[in-house]
Amino acid sequence: MIKAIIFDLNGIFIQSPKLSDRFEKDFGISSEIFLPKLSEIMNKVRQPNTGKSFNYWEPVLKEWNIKLSEQEFWKYWFEVEEPSERMISFAKKLKERGIKIFVLSNNFKERAEYYGHYPWMHEVVDKAYFSCQTGFVKPNTEAWKLVLKENNLEPEECLYFDDQEKNIKASEEVGIKAFMFINEVGLEKTVNGYIK
Repeated sequence: MIKAIIFDLNGIFIQSPKLSDRFEKDFGISSEIFLPKLSEIMNKVRQPNTGKSFNYWEPVLKEWNIKLSEQEFWKYWFEVEEPSERMISFAKKLKERGIKIFVLSNNFKERAEYYGHYPWMHEVVDKAYFSCQTGFVKPNTEAWKLVLKENNLEPEECLYFDDQEKNIKASEEVGIKAFMFINEVGLEKTVNGYIK
C-alpha cells in the first residue's frame, strides 16, 4: 500500500524558464560559459554550512560585468518561478486521502528560505528535505534513506517523481518505485494507478 509520495521540487511543483537561457538573452552570457559556472557554484552551495551563496556568485557576476546586488540577483532568479497550481491542488487531494507528501530537493539556503514563504509549502508538504540542510545531494541514495528512516516508511510504501534520470535510478536503487516527470496529467494518471 502506498503511504507516501516523494517529489522533486523544481521542475514539478515549481516551474521556470532556464536560468541559462535568461542569462543569454538578458546579459549575453552564452550557455557554454554559464552552465559550467552554475554547476560549479551549485555543487558547493547545495551543501550545509557554505555561508552566503551570493559570495560565490559575486566574483563571477563582476567578471561578466553584470551589476546586480545580492537582493537584485535573487529577485531576478526567483521571481520568474511559478508554482504549478494543478500540482498543488492534486497534492492537497492526496493529503486528504491520507497520503504523506514529501519534497526532496537539491537546493541552497536562500532558495529554500524563499520557498518557505509559500503558504502551500506548509499546507501541502509534510516535510521538505533540502540538501543544504541534510547534507545529502541527489543522486546520493542517503537522501531517500533519510526520508524513509525519519518517517518510518518502507521503500515499497513510496512513489518518487523527478525530472532527472540519475535521480530516478538512485531512488530505484533504494527500492522506491520512481517515475520521470513529463507533465502533471501523466503524473496524476500514474499516481491514481497506484492509489485506488
